[in-house]
Formats: sequence, structure tokens, C-alpha cells
Amino acid sequence: MKVKRLPIIILIGMFAIGLLTVPAIAKGPSLDKWKPAFDPSGAKYKCIVSNVSHPVLKGVYAGFAIRDELWKRTNGQIYIDYKPFSMLGGEVEVLNQLQMGAIQGMSCSSVASTNLGPRFGLINLPFLVSSFDKLDKFVASGKLFDHYMMAMDHQGIIGLDITGYGNYGWATTTPVKSLTDAKKVKFRIAEAAVNKMLYKEWGFNPVVMPWPDVPVALKQGVITGLDHTPMVCNITKKFEVAKYYTYINYAQGLFIWIFNKAWFNRLPADLQKTFKEVVHDVSADIRKQTVQQEVDQIKAAEANGIQFFKLSDAAMDVLKRKGDAVHKKFAPEINKLYSGDKYRPANFLSEVQAYMNYKP
Repeated sequence: MKVKRLPIIILIGMFAIGLLTVPAIAKGPSLDKWKPAFDPSGAKYKCIVSNVSHPVLKGVYAGFAIRDELWKRTNGQIYIDYKPFSMLGGEVEVLNQLQMGAIQGMSCSSVASTNLGPRFGLINLPFLVSSFDKLDKFVASGKLFDHYMMAMDHQGIIGLDITGYGNYGWATTTPVKSLTDAKKVKFRIAEAAVNKMLYKEWGFNPVVMPWPDVPVALKQGVITGLDHTPMVCNITKKFEVAKYYTYINYAQGLFIWIFNKAWFNRLPADLQKTFKEVVHDVSADIRKQTVQQEVDQIKAAEANGIQFFKLSDAAMDVLKRKGDAVHKKFAPEINKLYSGDKYRPANFLSEVQAYMNYKP
């Protein structure tokens, strides 16, 4: 049996369309808006740093601010080649690259960070560090925050500081005004142990999914809700599909600035000191800006017709009571000590709960 040949004109047309569509599909986000105002080619040290989200978020933009300030304070010796927009892949994939030394740094979301540093899961525990004020208090805690930032040290990764992206709640395609409504939603949650445990305790229907897969899944109805913050949902256009948001404010979203320890230790001592100072200074300033950004993004979303809801006090009490089980179940991971830990509390989680006046 002979296969019919397509007319040559059709073949040429198909080929031309292919040439047009393949580059369009392959074309990624542009960083032209954030190009450095200097020539980085003369830098002695280069540091590739990844982030999965959009630099319009203050907590993500911090990477560019760190880049510029570090260049200035080191007189052009260190250049941070910052890659937001998931340009290097999803967070679990990039964490592996960081540990292997294929890249040198990452601003990792707090939810994904538990994959290599379970202690980082402390910040995801429900209703513990659940507001901007509480986050400021925790950062100022001294030995408690310092111990928290050591979570990946045993993996060859050092944590320097944090920026944020707001208060976690639910963006959904249908209104969620009660726990009954919430049980009908297919919530996307991050690839993180604490989140999986929490949604199981709450009795909801979670779908574990890397962040880069979310836009298509949301449009196709594979998921009908997001466990995320209002500013992220507005800036990354998730509200174009999920037009309802329910305030839960059970945890703060963080970007944890982590770096490959072997690479960092190869820097001269003076540059290590400057590197840390820059990350601390920029992070502190960005955290202040993030507070106002959440207010602004909620107003912008409301102006575009997004409806915001609050659950009843009784419903919130149920979430808090059930969420406390996650504190207890994940406590062994939070409290685990490693050889590099300088502070060695008998019960780290209990100390943080007392310091934060946590009441389930």
C-alpha cells in the first residue's frame, strides 16, 4: 500500500509554521528590564542564583538588589547571575542542582525548603509565625532564628536570610465561605511534607504540583484552588482564572536565601563578610517593602473584581485545632540536631512556640 504524498505547497507551509511556532514556544521570559547597569565580565567570582517566581514580587526582586549592592560593595569582584521565572526548573530540581554545586545559590520558597532542610518547615506550621509582625519578632529572636537558618547546613548548604511573599490563604475558582465549600476544592499545594500533612489533617483534597505546572493545570481544571498568597496570585495572574480568595493567614510565605557551602567557603574571608552583610541589609529592607506590597496587591485585585472572603470564627478554630496535630507530628523533624549546630536545644519547636505565644 502506497502512502499518499502531501502536495509540496502544504509541506512548505507546514515547515514555515513550524519555524514560527517552535521559537515562540521555546521563548522564555525576558530579563531585559532587570539587566545590570554594569559589565559583569570582569568579576572574579560568579554566583548563579535561582528563583521560581516573578521579580515584580519584592521578595523575588531582592535577588537583583543583592546583585547590584554586592557588586558595589565588592568593587566588582562578585557577580550574581540571578535567574527568576523558574528559568532553571522547579524548586525540587533546583535544590538538587544547588547541593551538587551546579549552581551556587537559590532563594527557595519555605514550602519547598523542607525537602533538604526539614527544620525550615517550622515556618509552615499553621498559626505559628502567621503575620508580618510575628515574622519580624521571629527574625529578631537571635539564637532561635540563627538555629532555624542552619537547617540545611548538614546538606552542604548555608542559609543567610529571608524575604517574604505574604500571608497564605486560598485562591479558588468558586467561592469558599465555609469548610464545606473548601472540601469541594482541588487545592494545589507545594511539594512539601508539612503542607501534605496539614491538608490531610484538615480533610481537604490536595494536589501536589510543582509551581511551573500550575498555570496550565488551573486553566484545565486539574486544580480548582491554590494554597498561596494574594500578592503572588495577583502578580502571576492566577486571579485571571481563580477569581475568589479566602483569607486564612495561617503562615508566612518566605524565600530563604541559601548558598552552596563549598562555593561560599572558597571566597576570601573579607568577601564572605561583605556577602553576608549585603544579604542581611537587602533582606531587611525588602521585608519592609513586602508589607505594603500585599496591601497594594489586594487593592488591585479587588479593583479587578476579585472577591475576598473570611471564614467564620468557628471554622477558623477548627483549622487551628486540627492544624496543631501537624505541630506534634512534625516536631521530631524540627527538633532534630546535626553535627554543625552550635545551639543545641532540647526542644526547639517548644521554645519557638513559647517565644511566639502560640496557642492552638
